Amino acid sequence: MKRKTIISVASIGVVAMIATAAFATRSSITGGQEPQTKEMSATALQSEIPAGPTLDVATTAGNIKIRLYDDTPLHRDNFLKLAKEGYYDGVLFHRVINDFMVQTGDPESKDAQPGAMLGSGGPGYTIPAEIVYPKHYHKYGALAAARTGDEMNPERKSSGSQFYIVTGKKYLPQQLSRMEEMSVQKQLQSYFMELQRQNMDTIRQLRLAKDSVGLENLRQELIKQTEANVKPITMTEEQVRDYSTIGGTPHLDGQYTVFGEVLEGMDVVEKIQTAETDGRDRPVEDIRIISIKVEE
Repeated sequence: MKRKTIISVASIGVVAMIATAAFATRSSITGGQEPQTKEMSATALQSEIPAGPTLDVATTAGNIKIRLYDDTPLHRDNFLKLAKEGYYDGVLFHRVINDFMVQTGDPESKDAQPGAMLGSGGPGYTIPAEIVYPKHYHKYGALAAARTGDEMNPERKSSGSQFYIVTGKKYLPQQLSRMEEMSVQKQLQSYFMELQRQNMDTIRQLRLAKDSVGLENLRQELIKQTEANVKPITMTEEQVRDYSTIGGTPHLDGQYTVFGEVLEGMDVVEKIQTAETDGRDRPVEDIRIISIKVEE
């Protein structure tokens, strides 16, 4: 992929000294969706499914079979522990967004009154991130751990119990290319901003001296260091194939721990994601997990 200029020239009067291009938000990615049939063929994809334990998730909307990944052992073992303890029995799918995902795992949802705000409950601990990217990504049917945002949680630790199943949508190749370009930009800018922070004392001195030549020389040096040290992660052929055929939520990649996927029952997930919801994305009529059983 052709690398674009990552840092724009900034005036000496700007506190940060160096401006960066804005990274597109989720809401700016629009259009290009084609009619689709989203149900995965577990048989067709079986050879691509990583090893790990299989669990049966019984819900009031139907049954879902999931596989947990062995290469995310902290999340796998925690999920197995909670499932065996019956922790998930009775929890609601408390956040459902069509063409995005369905979320569950909040223990406070078990006895929640209609309209109650949910999504902050858990077992009282978090799980260290196990982001195995780009091997595991947010394709249609992916199982991933919810978490608080980067501002409060820069290490991207996962909720101890809340998880979501990806539905998402399909993307055209040119959309994926544009998203990949923005992702690369973000990776480069993040590294550059850290270098800028480390050199802030020098930047202040140059600004006080109104040394525009010195500021520009430093800017070029930081750009050079960024381009030498950052090896941007781009989409694999498998990602492009999946996002353009079965769909998903590529803008979440590399930010949340994906630790499993659905083997059977995406028709049930589809039913859940299209449920009528209130202003907080909670289904108006409760949809619950009845039980999660580990297949022996």
